[in-house]
Amino acid sequence: MTLKVGIVGARGLSTLLGFQAIPDAEVVALCDLHEGVLKEQAERFGIPHTYRIYEDMLESDIDAVVIATPMQLHLQQTIQALEAGKHVLCEVTAGVTMDELWWLKEAAEKHDKVYMMAENYCYIPEVQLITNMVKQGLFGEVYFGEGEYLHEIKRLVSGFNRRFEGSQDSSRKTSWRNYWQYGKRGMFYPTHSIGPVMQWFKGDRIKEVCCVGSGWHTAPQLRQEDTSLTLCRLESGKLIKLRLDVVSERPHNMSYYTLQGTQGCYEAPRGLGDTHKLFLKSDQQEGRDPEWRPLSDYSEYLPERYKTATEGQRQTGHWGGDFFIVQDFVDAALRGVKPAIDVYDACEWTAVALLSELSVMNGGRMMEMPDFRKDLPYSEQIIKL
Repeated sequence: MTLKVGIVGARGLSTLLGFQAIPDAEVVALCDLHEGVLKEQAERFGIPHTYRIYEDMLESDIDAVVIATPMQLHLQQTIQALEAGKHVLCEVTAGVTMDELWWLKEAAEKHDKVYMMAENYCYIPEVQLITNMVKQGLFGEVYFGEGEYLHEIKRLVSGFNRRFEGSQDSSRKTSWRNYWQYGKRGMFYPTHSIGPVMQWFKGDRIKEVCCVGSGWHTAPQLRQEDTSLTLCRLESGKLIKLRLDVVSERPHNMSYYTLQGTQGCYEAPRGLGDTHKLFLKSDQQEGRDPEWRPLSDYSEYLPERYKTATEGQRQTGHWGGDFFIVQDFVDAALRGVKPAIDVYDACEWTAVALLSELSVMNGGRMMEMPDFRKDLPYSEQIIKL
């Protein structure tokens, strides 16, 4: 059987190379409101069917949908797809309100279709390598991790974007970011940061979230503060620290992570020639101070499928991650494999954003994370706390 896929939102073409590298999957439909972009991209990639109305695409004979529209549309379009009998691979975040996350959980549990969140940073090769080392106990007991997303993109906000001034094509201005990203306080975009780190704490869950901000210095007209720091305390008592900065004038660094365990630690590069590095107590020479070693010295711990990946698979984007996330989705849809990032992960990681906003607006108060794996709705869980 071939999985016939429709993509809504031209941004979702980032998954196209992944689908094209899989024999039993085919992208047959593309949906986008922008007619010019729709026709151009469909011709460029040989996609036979195009739609400007999402519901029309859902009525076609596709088997699955990739949702890559602005974040405030994700929940509605996901539920529509599940109700239409389609599998869903949805870009981040999963929703924009706590109610939406409960609606998503209920819909995914109700319909016998796959829902998977497309958090491709979990598939970065170095993240996968560290995950494998954690599973084998090389770091001992891990108890602290960090994730950072430093990505100055003020040009995408209406008022900052000068690229299209004087152009008749004003539809490309991404004004939705004014409210749903730069119009928010706290960690509005947490999944690139929390997702990979949570791979190293499998079996645990986020129990509490608190957030503080640095104030407004670079662009005080924005609601988003220059830097926000979010702490996630896990049910085990272990700790994760997240930093979001999409305002400050600085070079990008969207994939900085650290991990600390009782027997070793790991740090991603900071830039300017830095490299992935780690320290393992078991490799330490007696009587010498701890020393870093390059992560490349431990390449044998890279999962086998990364070692044997073809050149085409490695070039699919995000360091090859865009192939493996698509492969996992196809395996879930066609072969019944459990989704690698299921609806419960999607809801919990997205809820970090929503709770961080409540926290920062209440002086950094610790906010309780609902357990989406339980049957009780959020309101009843709060009453029981």
